[in-house]
Amino acid sequence: MKKASALPVGVVFGKPVNLRHLPWLIIVILSFILAELPRTMFPRWVQKYPPGWRLPLADWISGFMHWLTVDAHLGPLTVSGFTRALSFLLDLPLQLASMVLATGVLKGQGSEAVMLFPPVPWFALIIAVAALSWMLRGWRLAVGMTIGFLYLAVFGQWTSAMVTLASVLVAALLSAAGGLALGLLCVRSATFGRILSPLLDVAQTMPVFAYLLPMLILFGFGPVSAMIATVIYAIPPMVRVTVVAIQGVPDELRSLGSMTGCTRRQMTWRILLPTALPGLMVGVNQVIMLSLNVVIIASMIGAGGLGWDVLGALRRLDIGGGLEAGLAITVLAVMLDRFAQALVPDARRSGPNGSWSPRLVAGALALAGLLWIAAAIWPAIAHYPDSARLSTGPFWNDLVSWINIHFHDPLDVIKTFMLLHVLMPVKRFMLALPWPWVVAVVTLAGLWMGGIRLALTVGLMCGFMAVVGLWQPAMITLYLCGVSVMIAMLLGVPLGVLATQRPWLMKSVEVFIDTLQTLPAFVYLIPIVMLFRVGDFTAMIGIVLYAIAPAIRYTAHGISQVPASLIEAGIMTGCTRGQILRRIRLPYALPDMLLGLNQTILLALSMLVITALVGTRDLGQVTYAALSKADVGQGVVAGLCVAFIGMISDRFIRQSIRQPGS
Repeated sequence: MKKASALPVGVVFGKPVNLRHLPWLIIVILSFILAELPRTMFPRWVQKYPPGWRLPLADWISGFMHWLTVDAHLGPLTVSGFTRALSFLLDLPLQLASMVLATGVLKGQGSEAVMLFPPVPWFALIIAVAALSWMLRGWRLAVGMTIGFLYLAVFGQWTSAMVTLASVLVAALLSAAGGLALGLLCVRSATFGRILSPLLDVAQTMPVFAYLLPMLILFGFGPVSAMIATVIYAIPPMVRVTVVAIQGVPDELRSLGSMTGCTRRQMTWRILLPTALPGLMVGVNQVIMLSLNVVIIASMIGAGGLGWDVLGALRRLDIGGGLEAGLAITVLAVMLDRFAQALVPDARRSGPNGSWSPRLVAGALALAGLLWIAAAIWPAIAHYPDSARLSTGPFWNDLVSWINIHFHDPLDVIKTFMLLHVLMPVKRFMLALPWPWVVAVVTLAGLWMGGIRLALTVGLMCGFMAVVGLWQPAMITLYLCGVSVMIAMLLGVPLGVLATQRPWLMKSVEVFIDTLQTLPAFVYLIPIVMLFRVGDFTAMIGIVLYAIAPAIRYTAHGISQVPASLIEAGIMTGCTRGQILRRIRLPYALPDMLLGLNQTILLALSMLVITALVGTRDLGQVTYAALSKADVGQGVVAGLCVAFIGMISDRFIRQSIRQPGS
């Protein structure tokens, strides 16, 4: 399609104006006019998608799941029997990890279970992990891991943390192994890669709630279903990282392997994977982080652990208990992250770390084993003494109560102002737009930016929301997500720019966004609900806090990458600091900022689904309601709508990066 940049330059009020965006200005004006016109002026089918035209996709999916679990067979086995057998197999490593870390070896079930051998006690695990950390990266890592595990024991989070750790370790291993295998297949077969790519997009953008119900029906209620949902959510980054890491292996090494007669298997295991190992460990790191993000949602279907503690605290509005359990997840995430990084070979070191003694490490591990046996003989020593436990729960509860008492009126004014002047007008505007107009505008934008292929893709995705009868929840999702992302960008971009010019601020900002990214999404909601009650405003604050990190990080990264020569050229031509920022730094950093916008939107969508718990009426609420009603079809269709919103924004932003100025 001919680009709009070919349009002539016009003159408005005596000044030259580029008319390339004039058609979109007209479309925006027409949209406002359509939203303000009386609804009686439109045919009824334009105002609301007719129920008789709806595609009963949800019913078809529910019917398919019923057939799959009741009538379908795989040879002599029913599909249900096969999935339950698979569940039994997957439960074995999970039970093993749980026995070692959390429950011990039990005889019997429930309240009648008798412990035959205890789990590894807290002091023995700390000694073992500290010794291994010292061996991998020295005393700094050993001290950090020791403090982290001590935090779990001292603040009474040990048992729940070990249940979570067992689930995360098994899910991360399965995700990493599965992602590595799929990534290798994508490298070997471009066709397989093209087929898998949209499935990975859907897996990354579809809400986790939508996974849970099919997993429950196929694999039953319990930690195995939660683990499979976690694996589906966490595996896409590992696949993508594997493809990038393998493709990044230098051609010289591939040629060397061919010249020495390596078979395909030898080439993979002796050249490609060892060379790509640092990059692959980045994928493992992402897998661990995503697994921890899902751990709370998975607790709804029996995963237990810290996620269940946070969820229970949210239901009781116990801010202290929720924050302590949430911080325990953060501590666990940081420890796993650092330990996973320590497993990556450090190219800057020519040999093993010289600060550790193999005999000392072996002795520490043997001591940990002996202490474990001692705990089996004298069970009383295995538990951290209750009298030595600490808690910050009362402090946090008192702090929120104090804020509520002394700042209720100002907070209420801010909430009312935002609701009356920002949220409600945008919501009314989005709901007033005729659905055919929105689909047409999205399709036209795709045609203008990327041609017929992009137009068909985004147009069909947008039309899907109307055809399946979820147009209104989709528009509410779009309004809440759009306002939240706009606020996150308005706060995040200036903060990212300022952080690059002030090193002390950059350090503080990094700590801030690291905390935001590792703190479970549910934890944000507890103090916000106590301060602002439930509703769209509370959801908006939670989304902004959860999604602001990429806006800051990508802006700071883009600004810091501007070549010094460009800045010097600007200074030499007499540019002021403001002109250098507007004409050099920001335009140069624009691609990074667009990537940050993309990530902000995806995080906002994932958080928006969780805010269904505070009373929103969007697609997240539809998904959550489907989970509570065991309506598989409705849950999957609503999840697809959320995924399509994320994919439409992703396609537009990627096209903008490829064609700057379009």
